[in-house]
Amino acid sequence: MLNILAISGSLRAASSNSALIAALARNAPPGCRVSVYDGLGCLPIFNPDDEGERTPLEASELIDAVTRADGVIVSCPEYAHGVPGGLKNGLDWLVSRDAAVAKPAMLVHASPRSLFARAALAEIMRTMSFALCDDVLEIALLGKKPPEVESILAEPANRLAMRDSLNAFADFIRAR
Repeated sequence: MLNILAISGSLRAASSNSALIAALARNAPPGCRVSVYDGLGCLPIFNPDDEGERTPLEASELIDAVTRADGVIVSCPEYAHGVPGGLKNGLDWLVSRDAAVAKPAMLVHASPRSLFARAALAEIMRTMSFALCDDVLEIALLGKKPPEVESILAEPANRLAMRDSLNAFADFIRAR
């Protein structure tokens, strides 16, 4: 059983990125378990002085979750042409750890317009030594209200796309 950790870069209650990763968890194919990390908003601001024995519990929980995962999926909104601060902060807590080194990762997107954030996030994660999967899932949810989002994510074609993407990511993980 592959254990995949899914992280939404959005802290919004009605986030389309969070809805997308929740749908991925619901549509995981046999042999894959997708767990959603929901502690991003609880992380203290990264400070290198607080590493080691001083690492806050919330940061340790993220580090442990990434370490235990066979792979990581990130869904990220774009704010002012960049990666949201909360997600960057979470990634910063992983920088000096081995958790990200060679860890398979896949990016998924809820907006076709988030091109700057996509490029920035891929660069950040490559710099951190994540092994990025070339397969990318995009389901356009931008500007949709929660009932519409759920309806779109429940469409058979989108459910199939999610399963196919997870299967491709599972193959990527197993090939490493």
